[in-house]
Amino acid sequence: MATPHPREERTLVLVKPDGVKRGLIGETIHRFEQRGLKVIALKMIWAKREEMDNHYPKDDAWTRRVGEKTSKTYEKYGYDMKLELGTTDLLEIGKMVRGWLLDFMTSGPVVKMVVQGVHAVDMVRKIAGVTMPYMADMGTIRGDYSVDSAAAANKEKRSVHNIVHASETPEEATHEIANWFTKEEIHAYKRMEEDIQF
Repeated sequence: MATPHPREERTLVLVKPDGVKRGLIGETIHRFEQRGLKVIALKMIWAKREEMDNHYPKDDAWTRRVGEKTSKTYEKYGYDMKLELGTTDLLEIGKMVRGWLLDFMTSGPVVKMVVQGVHAVDMVRKIAGVTMPYMADMGTIRGDYSVDSAAAANKEKRSVHNIVHASETPEEATHEIANWFTKEEIHAYKRMEEDIQF
């Protein structure tokens, strides 16, 4: 498949339940639009567990990486992972954390959207900020609106509350967009400034 023109790149964004409940839907969209990206699909849903389960990877390699990240957090802060989680098996811990993520993502409404524009995947992730809000730069969505951390989330046996999800790669974006939207729900249009902005 041919690589699209950079301005046609698409990515998926989910405003997570914490972002919705805190009234940050408009702010999130505003930040993308003011940067010159355009929203080409948008809908609020209360996701079913099966829908969220299909959103996140299920393979053992991805799940084990989640377990490894959790293990590093426990090491960094001197917490006893075996005592708190009942195991040191990284795959089992990854499954546990994935379960917390599914619990969180189905705990309230989410806003799903497709964002398009020049290098949309990288641009949206830059605007969102790094995954861990306490490390995110001020001026990013996560840096401005969340202070959560993996250490706090692990202690409370829950997912990190970080306002938004944004696809990590173009390949991931393609999978996620197909999971959440039909072709008929995605709209092509031209923004007024496109001729002069690029």
